[in-house]
Amino acid sequence: MRAPDFVPGDELVFVALGGSGEIGMNLNLYGYKGRWLMIDCGITFGDDDHPGIDVIMPDPSFIAAQRDRIDAIVLTHGHEDHIGAVPYLWPRFKAPLYATPFAAALLRNKLAQAGLSSMAEITEMALGSRFRVGGWDLEYISLTHSIPEANAVALRTPLGTVLHTGDWKIDPDPLVGRVTDEAALRRLGDDGVLAMVCDSTNALRAGEAGSEADVRAALRPIVAAAKQRVVATLFASNVARLDTFATVAREYGREIGLVGRSLWRIADAARATGHLSPAHRFLSEKEIGFVPDEHALVVATGCQGEPRAALYRMATGTHPHAEIRETDTVIFSSRITPGNERSIARVQNHLRRKGARVVTERDAFVHVSGHPGQDELRRMYGWVRPRLAVPVHGEWRHMDAHARLAEDCGAHRAIVRENGGVIRLAPGPGEIVAEVPTGRLCADGSRILPRDSTIMRDRHRLLYHGAATVTLVLDARGRRAAPVQVSLQGVAEEGDEATLRHAVARGVDAVLDRESAGTAGRPEGGDDALRDRVRQAVRRAVFDETGRKPVTDVHLLRLGAPSREKSA
Repeated sequence: MRAPDFVPGDELVFVALGGSGEIGMNLNLYGYKGRWLMIDCGITFGDDDHPGIDVIMPDPSFIAAQRDRIDAIVLTHGHEDHIGAVPYLWPRFKAPLYATPFAAALLRNKLAQAGLSSMAEITEMALGSRFRVGGWDLEYISLTHSIPEANAVALRTPLGTVLHTGDWKIDPDPLVGRVTDEAALRRLGDDGVLAMVCDSTNALRAGEAGSEADVRAALRPIVAAAKQRVVATLFASNVARLDTFATVAREYGREIGLVGRSLWRIADAARATGHLSPAHRFLSEKEIGFVPDEHALVVATGCQGEPRAALYRMATGTHPHAEIRETDTVIFSSRITPGNERSIARVQNHLRRKGARVVTERDAFVHVSGHPGQDELRRMYGWVRPRLAVPVHGEWRHMDAHARLAEDCGAHRAIVRENGGVIRLAPGPGEIVAEVPTGRLCADGSRILPRDSTIMRDRHRLLYHGAATVTLVLDARGRRAAPVQVSLQGVAEEGDEATLRHAVARGVDAVLDRESAGTAGRPEGGDDALRDRVRQAVRRAVFDETGRKPVTDVHLLRLGAPSREKSA
């Protein structure tokens, strides 16, 4: 069986195309009797290794080639790493969408921006509902997370029941949204669970994630002690934390303002679905500027140091309506997402240069995770009691730790596999039976490109090695009709650039002198071969001076024969 042609037969299989072996970009598939069910379709965000790229998503080519076999796309909750790729990838599937109200509200906004509202219909399901899609018998089970309406999905099939947890934690007082439905999970376990496909993000952390109610209690004295303005930054989707800042602001006689479009989108969706009190009045970024500092609390996007987000622009003085002041207390009510350490440090340095007091999770109890620690995982395994454990949503180290914990909790077997592994859940003991192709796509403006595309490779090379462009003007006999022109970008410092240009020009002149001395105007191999020799000379000259080999273009214009030449 060739992997790209894999179609499930009488076996029940699980395949991750994103989110296994990494955190983010969740895209999961379940297959049975020739049909597929997709759970979640998310993104991650660009970093220094993806210049010019804001959004990265799984490459769905494997399942897009079988779009007529997809029964539905079922979404567990509204985080970007679970729904963010839908506007980009849905046209490749055109499958029905299912979500609970809050995620549906967020997704409708995204689809409207993408011009897909009239085509991509969302079936909105009540919390805790049980429903059928094609041959799949599905049930949403409410869990607690750092966003309202996080759901596990129970899949009941003739070969057994699978629990796909999505993201979750156990919080007895989440402030916003439902608590984890322990009774439903216990009932599922009592009926027998074949497999649990489960969140691994915090599998290396002992204990529990902690409660939102405890964070609210810890934030009160910090806000009370602030003599002037308080600026808080958080994950925009954390409605409970937003509710906390609104509540604490009111308790201490402060007005609250929101700076950042994503905060307004989340607040609007939360109000529309009953997760945020209409009594909370949020001021715009302009309005909050007229409130005296001692009575102002600003919530801004940018807790991960994103240069386009509100906090970074406030810290660098580039925001049109808001700016950090030396009397501000800035609270990072968030954790550092792995890979964002440098960008967060950068914005915190800007804040401290301004004289602001910066409070992070290292200084005070200002954040709790939305993912389960080891004690919570043990409780979940005690309730559900699956025979087979499939850790997902984590790097290999997280999934490996999760697998060992699952087996200690009584799972007969745990299977750790990164994206692309086809895991047969039943019949049989559970094993990897095939591999399917995976990859990543990058949203580049209005285009979606493979991460290994020529454009992305060239952009990466330009970022690290710079560029050199040489223009040659020759007559029909190969003699120079104008001096060699050299342009360098990202290769030399301003004071050294002239010296390097001269070195490159000398190397090119040497090539042209050799060519004109031995060829009577026409280089051996033609002008394409001449370009290659000039390109090698340019790269050699730059390497000798800088140790770098830049991306090099050679433009050749031959006077008297323009129709026979082209630029390289």
